[in-house]
Amino acid sequence: MWGAIAAVFSSWKNPRALSYRSLHDIPEDWGTAVTVQVMVFGNLGEQSATGVAFTRNPSTGENQLFGEFLPNAQGEDVVAGIRTPQPLTARGAAESGQTSLDVLMPDAFAELSRIFGRLERHYRDMQDVEFTIQLGKLWLLQTRSGKRTTEAALKISVDMAAEGLITRDEAVLRVDPSALDQLLHPTIDSAAENDLIAKGLPASPGAASGEIVFHAEMAEALRAKGRDVILVRAETSPEDVHGMHAAAGVLTARGGMTSHAAVVARGMGRPCVSGAGTLKIDANAGTMRAGARTFRAGDIITIDGGNGRVYAGKAKMRAPELSGTFATIMGWADEARRMRVRTNADTPRDARQARMFGAEGIGLCRTEHMFFEERRILAVREMICAEDEEGRRQSLDKLLPMQRADFEELFEIMAGLPVTIRLLDPPLHEFLPHEDREAAQVAAALGTDLVHLKTRIDELEEFNPMLGFRGCRLGIRFPEITQMQARAIFEGAVAAARKTGRAVHPEIMIPFVAFRLEFDILRKAIDEVAKSVEEESGVKLAYLVCTMIELPRAALKAGEIANGEQGADFFSFGTNDLTQTALGLSRDDAAPILSNYMERQILAVDPFVSIDASGVGELVQIGSDRGRAAKPGLKIGICGEHGGDPRSIAFFEKAGLDYVSCSPFRVPIARLAAAQAAIVARKRVS
Repeated sequence: MWGAIAAVFSSWKNPRALSYRSLHDIPEDWGTAVTVQVMVFGNLGEQSATGVAFTRNPSTGENQLFGEFLPNAQGEDVVAGIRTPQPLTARGAAESGQTSLDVLMPDAFAELSRIFGRLERHYRDMQDVEFTIQLGKLWLLQTRSGKRTTEAALKISVDMAAEGLITRDEAVLRVDPSALDQLLHPTIDSAAENDLIAKGLPASPGAASGEIVFHAEMAEALRAKGRDVILVRAETSPEDVHGMHAAAGVLTARGGMTSHAAVVARGMGRPCVSGAGTLKIDANAGTMRAGARTFRAGDIITIDGGNGRVYAGKAKMRAPELSGTFATIMGWADEARRMRVRTNADTPRDARQARMFGAEGIGLCRTEHMFFEERRILAVREMICAEDEEGRRQSLDKLLPMQRADFEELFEIMAGLPVTIRLLDPPLHEFLPHEDREAAQVAAALGTDLVHLKTRIDELEEFNPMLGFRGCRLGIRFPEITQMQARAIFEGAVAAARKTGRAVHPEIMIPFVAFRLEFDILRKAIDEVAKSVEEESGVKLAYLVCTMIELPRAALKAGEIANGEQGADFFSFGTNDLTQTALGLSRDDAAPILSNYMERQILAVDPFVSIDASGVGELVQIGSDRGRAAKPGLKIGICGEHGGDPRSIAFFEKAGLDYVSCSPFRVPIARLAAAQAAIVARKRVS
């Protein structure tokens, strides 16, 4: 007995536990516990059994008992997936042709159903129950809140609120914001012709395509290279958890709906097909046979965890449908949240996607990202490499109509919602021509020889471009760049307003400011262009000029930057660069440092993923407080990647920010996370 107890305590340090804690952000110092209890036996004959059951369907959320059992068996036989379990209800039996528990042991099943109702009323949540029947008598071994898919979490939360078991605020709190990601991506197009090779159990919904891998370590290695993989196993075990997390989906030949693969995949939000018994999987040989066909590691397959089907090749997908319980929860979330949610969008496609997901404007349009198309980047390179103002203006004249058309379309899509446009902020190394072919194109456009141009490129090279000639520094040195962009913005706004009949209120962001005078110089240039466009168009422009707080000095001098009528109209914190400059860490080189620091527990999480609340976060708080002290009611937002991270959003709620901005597919995540942060804040106050 003591050996067994010691083994459980020791398990806290094994590789599987370390991997699990890392995936679920569980602190190292929590420790584990041991429960010693009397054992009952499900393997004493035909009137004995063991099983796992959920009070509601963990895949769909349907309010119906869901689970499996094995007669004359012990619990490990069910979860290990080494025997094919039988369904609990006649409905499941009709699909599988097996005998169900309600037929085989009706009294035990009836008692189980009654107890499930009591458990849900008591815990006010869907329960995952392990039970044993010993010689006809029912025993419950444990109950806990059950893992579920995001689709099921939404339905269960909405249904329980309708049933009066929980409030709307509780329903909003029950859904993991990060898990919404699995609902926002395409599913398999049922109308398309796909090459079906096998069918198993729909263990965890969603669809995924990827290369076959047979080992967890290979799944991790390929995922690190940016490749999508499907982890294919005869059955999974706890040792495979890290590979399941790395994989786009999981496929097993054995196991049921409550096997290890099914439960873990549902908890992770990974599509999973389990129990595809017609597949012959030989991990050592690296083969998967489906009938007469043989598939090997690296071959592409597609799995559909919603119906249990497996296809050869990459299947055609269709767009997600964001309605029903998703729309209900998001509606409740929007009622509960205080912060607004905008999107980071540089293209019309991104803007439309974000609007579909409920974005309330654009919080960051990175104008340099509009220039990567080949025709445009040539003009930008001409401008950068030009040696005088006349040469730069000739290149800018080419760019003006392109920028104006881009801004006009963004304003139309946003239909009167705020659009924050950041002036050009290109680390020059991203735009300088590096290949001879590119340099030759620029030389021809500038009418200079290649050797002379390469000398000019060498002059512009920087040792540390991220702290170099970028942002406001570029506009101050070459004011014609700021003038062109301001004109494109204002002319685009006038055109969009005339076309749509809606007022357009552009917000112009000056990047990389450290000194108030930098802001003043560029604001004066912007205001002068605005007056010119007003005179030419006869339209009075309404616009704001703000700065992006992304340097520690800007946060410390925020009061000075905001002060007065000509100070910044609002702030937007660029937490990507603020994290870099505050911690002295380059995002491009930080990976090995951060992994070592997290392993040694110097850092709990990657500060580029979740904000360093006690360091970078304090700069955000200082900047907000000092800015509002100088200009009461100053609007403040955040447009770094942290704007889509739930933990960071909770911090921004405490800091009193007005909005967050994030990438289009993270907009629903941010909406829900902002609501949860507001609900928790209200509870704390009350």
